[in-house]
Amino acid sequence: MTLFETLVLAIIEGLTEFLPVSSTGHMIIATSLLGMESSAFVKLFTVAIQLGTILSVVVLYFKRFFRSINFYYKLLVAFIPAAIFGLVFNDLIDDMLESPMTVAISLVIGGVVLLFVDKWFNNAEINDSDEISYATALKIGLYQCLAMIPGTSRSGASIVGGMSQKLSRKAAAEFSFFLAVPTMFGATVKKLIDFYKGGDTLTSHEVGMLFVGNVVGFIVAIIAIRSFIGFLTKNGFQLFGWYRIIVGAVIIILLLSGQSLSMV
Repeated sequence: MTLFETLVLAIIEGLTEFLPVSSTGHMIIATSLLGMESSAFVKLFTVAIQLGTILSVVVLYFKRFFRSINFYYKLLVAFIPAAIFGLVFNDLIDDMLESPMTVAISLVIGGVVLLFVDKWFNNAEINDSDEISYATALKIGLYQCLAMIPGTSRSGASIVGGMSQKLSRKAAAEFSFFLAVPTMFGATVKKLIDFYKGGDTLTSHEVGMLFVGNVVGFIVAIIAIRSFIGFLTKNGFQLFGWYRIIVGAVIIILLLSGQSLSMV
């Protein structure tokens, strides 16, 4: 992996992880466009640089993480469904990660949902994510499991899940950010274990690329989170919905016409 490829993927990860546009889907598309080989390290890299993005959440919401022990219990309850489904369907998820068509279809379907979600769930009663119940946390966690389909968007699924439980857009987005910490940390640890179990080891160059990727992802994610909360509160989801539909439709057309996404 080159430095250029590392920077491109890290910027994409930082920009898209907390937006309802699917960071995984964009990473799959990016690696295809860059003509990158789907090696064990590339697969590890696209997951491991999430550590930088989740650190941005901890930094931005530092005080929130020390407000109450119940906060951690609720995150644990919301995280459990993803942990179970991830372990049970690990091989199926890995297979879907190889499919740009799956990503494209998921982008379009998710985009259509985002066009109407503000109308469907406009009866918000909870304006602070700390006020949610354990039952609500579990339901949001179940919604998050939909994101195991590449192109769905972890943040999008969990935010929609929160809004369906009468959370405001801001409260749903913030809880989605918090839920990303255990979810993405767990996914990274699992991918590292699989990497070493497969007999692979990290070279000094690869360690360097992981470091650069996490630093860049951290910086970009901080900017993205701050911008997203303000935009979402004022404007809702429609712009993200149209973006997903357009990107997904273009990819579907290219694939159906026999075109390759690879630029090289």
